[in-house]
Amino acid sequence: MLNSEAGTFWEPEGETEAEVKVKRSLFIARLSPCGGGEEARQLLARAEVAHKDATHHCWAYILGPEPEVFYSSDGGEPAGTAGKPILAALRQSGMVNLMAVVTRYFGGVKLGVRGLIEAYGQAASEAVSRTPRLPRIRSRRLTVRLPYPSIGDVAHLLELHATDMPIWAYGVEVEAAASIRVSAALRVALILDELLARKKILFWEWK
Repeated sequence: MLNSEAGTFWEPEGETEAEVKVKRSLFIARLSPCGGGEEARQLLARAEVAHKDATHHCWAYILGPEPEVFYSSDGGEPAGTAGKPILAALRQSGMVNLMAVVTRYFGGVKLGVRGLIEAYGQAASEAVSRTPRLPRIRSRRLTVRLPYPSIGDVAHLLELHATDMPIWAYGVEVEAAASIRVSAALRVALILDELLARKKILFWEWK
């Protein structure tokens, strides 16, 4: 999920859906970007509303990249037959910050433990295979406080290493905030320490 050399990780570009039929049972997998536990609850609730008459709603999510957080639920199916295979499919995608909810409409034929594992895993894998991936740059949030004459020095540093547009706040002093790519964090820290020693800046920290 994380390329430590490049400092990049992958997220889903958008939402995808896939259907799998196994012995008259219908499995509907919806894969969505997910930013946290509250959003995960909302995505599950949305699936429950959209498929009120379904037999089960099983799910898993992975958040990250660091620390990586993951969770899965069998949604009433026998333990280990739904949540774990869904989570395994998400892991194989190489992405983080995503959730898959697999809804099941029971078709009248029992699938058994092995059949359930394969069906839930297949449905989640189908949704994964349809999901475009977006690369994200791993970063750390930086705050710098500085006098006005040093704006040029700090602006140049942020221009070289920031992954987003810096935010500037002007008062008696100037404060700048930006996200710095992790691969450049040590280099930036050394430069900031030097500027601090020369009194070109007043304070800096990672958030």
